[in-house]
Amino acid sequence: MKPDERRAADRYEVTWSVDCETPDTFLYASITNISALGIFVQTTDPLPIGTRMTLRFAPPGGEPFTLHGLVQWVNPFRPGGDNPNPGMGIQFVELSAADRERLIEVIKTIAYVREGTPREQPN
Repeated sequence: MKPDERRAADRYEVTWSVDCETPDTFLYASITNISALGIFVQTTDPLPIGTRMTLRFAPPGGEPFTLHGLVQWVNPFRPGGDNPNPGMGIQFVELSAADRERLIEVIKTIAYVREGTPREQPN
């Protein structure tokens, strides 16, 4: 890992539906990558940094997850197409031991199926 690499865990590309819910917002969107620590949710209407939410998603053929997350960073939508990947980076928070273990197993399965090649991240 490069010394300036921000990622603490490898991310893997996926295309999964996710429901993001706060007390006053419900957002149906797509997860475009996942790690053991969080997800990137592609959306043209990202929530503000610091927003806590409940996330509901299911890997293909797997049991659904209901996890809590916190928006850590936002890639805002820009009209005119100069931002091809708008959305928000969400860190998992308050994971139970069982959820963390199951999530890690899902990540290991993705890595195995893809021959252990994590997604390269731009600097």
